[in-house]
Amino acid sequence: MQQFIRLICLGCGNSDEPKNSLDIDDYVSFIIKFVEQQNIKELELIGHSNGGRIIIKLMNSKKLNFKVNRIVLIGSAGIVHKKSLSKKLKIRMFKISKKILSINILQNKFPNLLLKIKNCFGSVDYKTATPIMRETLVKLVNTDLKEYLPHINVPTLLIWGTDDKETPISDALAMEKLIPDSGLVKVQNCSHYVFLEEPIYVNRVIRFFLNGENK
Repeated sequence: MQQFIRLICLGCGNSDEPKNSLDIDDYVSFIIKFVEQQNIKELELIGHSNGGRIIIKLMNSKKLNFKVNRIVLIGSAGIVHKKSLSKKLKIRMFKISKKILSINILQNKFPNLLLKIKNCFGSVDYKTATPIMRETLVKLVNTDLKEYLPHINVPTLLIWGTDDKETPISDALAMEKLIPDSGLVKVQNCSHYVFLEEPIYVNRVIRFFLNGENK
């Protein structure tokens, strides 16, 4: 019987928020412990966005007490892009503003101003996250995993929306080039949430990849 694990972030959805901010290795350790506690010896892994990032790092773990047969990466994160000049200036402005507004007298006079500035600069996920999860997001998005991609040694399916703005299609092309045994399925006119926009097609592709079933 096949075992499947769909990777979900701690602190997201209905899962409990961690007590401290986490990095990619913390997530990998959590998944490994979970699989071992469930006594799963053989499985397939499917990860979307940050779930894909976790899989990439996990597949580079030296010693696993279970076998991963295949992996599916959907709009996977893991490639860090060089920041544009405008992006660098925006980050610099945020850091300066944060430093100035950390002064006690200004904090007392403008208690909500720093939060408003953070909301102006951050992504949607960052804006809606708690302080601990914001720290976690910063750690994760700044972790570049390109060097780990060539060491993935199992068949890998990449599924991507061509209009993905969060993890652009160029990331998929780079992963397909770097992962030895990989193939890319592009889904036209879909975003980062391709599995929600074209669920029947995405499920069919995954089933065929895992089982050879074209239903």
